[in-house]
Amino acid sequence: MIRFIKYIAVFSLALLTIGALHAQNPNNVNIPCFVYHRFGDNRYPSTNISIEDFQKHLQYLSDNNFNVITLGKAVQLIKNKSAIAEKTVVLTIDDGYKSFLEFGMPLLRKYGYKATLFVNTNASGSDLLNWDEIIKLKEEGIEIGNHSHNHPYFVNNKKEEIISVFKADLEVSQKIFIEKLGYSPDLYAFPYGEFTNGMKDELQKLGFRAATAQNSGVISGFSDLYALPRFPLAGIYSSLTKFIEKANMKALPVNTLALIDPVVTGNNPPLLELKLLNPELINVNSLGCFVGGAKNCSMEYDKENNTITLKSNQPLKARRTLYTVTAKSAKTKEWYWYSFLWIIPDKD
Repeated sequence: MIRFIKYIAVFSLALLTIGALHAQNPNNVNIPCFVYHRFGDNRYPSTNISIEDFQKHLQYLSDNNFNVITLGKAVQLIKNKSAIAEKTVVLTIDDGYKSFLEFGMPLLRKYGYKATLFVNTNASGSDLLNWDEIIKLKEEGIEIGNHSHNHPYFVNNKKEEIISVFKADLEVSQKIFIEKLGYSPDLYAFPYGEFTNGMKDELQKLGFRAATAQNSGVISGFSDLYALPRFPLAGIYSSLTKFIEKANMKALPVNTLALIDPVVTGNNPPLLELKLLNPELINVNSLGCFVGGAKNCSMEYDKENNTITLKSNQPLKARRTLYTVTAKSAKTKEWYWYSFLWIIPDKD
């Protein structure tokens, strides 16, 4: 009888585990990815999160049984079409400030979470981690990624020079990683989230598994692995309420209708055309569009062809501007999200 009860208990646990996993297909892969920079450093509010808010984020993930994995693990699961836990998120840190080691890492240790740290190899100064500290973080399970050598604005170069400048910087950074860590990372974070399609192609040719941008969004089976979206969390965008919204966000199942380079070289405002791949997942009547966070856009939905066309109502004036499309779920209270980053290099 005791053996039978034990068998039932083990079997029930197995069913619960299976129920918490999604057999992978593009529709149910939803991995919110977050990017942090500074921790507890009030000198730079636009890139800083308070220690209190960061702890609240981690406590929420713990209280609600989220699966926290590195970016490399997420990419591996997607590429292998492996089952992915329903509530899975990725934490990333850019630049490698000492405040991460001093304030962020102790909290990750407390909750037993791993993260991915993107390092620019030419970084130096009292605010930045040294290589001994980076190596110790790596030994604790922090995944190290490449964040360039000089952290430049690559797209500020002449169009015909961008790739050569990018390749030269990449070659230097990868050599330094080999020298300091014994290997070169296969994950890359574009400085300032800026890139061209040619830069993505170059990373793929060189064997990188994935790259991240900084346009808000959720990693999914539809995502471009060389322009993975991340939600920036700093300043007014780092409150627990906003974090909870993003941690439970779904990826809007869309693809661009054509290969679009993020750098605006033609018409301004630019036009974005998307193919809605699974319209049954959303309430199409709830589709909304935003430009730089404001409802300053025009959008058309072609129900027959399941296409979404949107454009800003005014020329873009900022260096980086997001076009964002959101929609409510057709069956639940969840929201779906997609954003595309436009870049105008000659703007400040």
